[in-house]
Amino acid sequence: MSAGVRPATDLFDLHADGEPPADPFVLARQWLPGDEEPDRPRVTLSTIGEDGYPDARTVLLSAFDETGFAFHTAAASRKVAELAAVPRAALTVLWPDHQRQLLVRGDVVPDDDARAATAWTARTAYLRQLAWLNTDELAALSLGQRRARWAGHRPGQPGPAPSWVGFRLRPRELTFWAAHPETASRRLQYVRTDDDWRWAHRAG
Repeated sequence: MSAGVRPATDLFDLHADGEPPADPFVLARQWLPGDEEPDRPRVTLSTIGEDGYPDARTVLLSAFDETGFAFHTAAASRKVAELAAVPRAALTVLWPDHQRQLLVRGDVVPDDDARAATAWTARTAYLRQLAWLNTDELAALSLGQRRARWAGHRPGQPGPAPSWVGFRLRPRELTFWAAHPETASRRLQYVRTDDDWRWAHRAG
């Protein structure tokens, strides 16, 4: 079983009668792999484009806890400029074969250096090299030149690439969605209040 999939028997049933956990992170910890697991989930990060239109792309979920959901990217990327202008975003996690989905919406803040170093160490060698080399300048070269640049690269320092930055999405809303073979799909939506969470069942 892959790291990103938990046995169905371990999951709270969104279609079950009775009240769900008061804390949405109880469910999030059931659905998502622990930070120590190397197979990181691919999630869709949605931001507000500088032209006012929605923007979206796939990123790795580096880590998560009650303080937020962390992701890392190139400082020169479009998403970083968008977050600088409007520091709000949404993350969508989809388990297509298991008919589950998690949507997280909230405010985005820079992640601290210690957490970024931990996330960098957990990256594969390929992804670390990608952080050093993946630039518009490289993309403009011919395939042969790109291969040569890739093969000849040696990082200039042992730590994270200078262009690599981290962010943490602090949720104000988490919505869990689940299908059902014998009835309509159902959502369980948590919205943060001043000091707690309010939950409600919603149509799927």
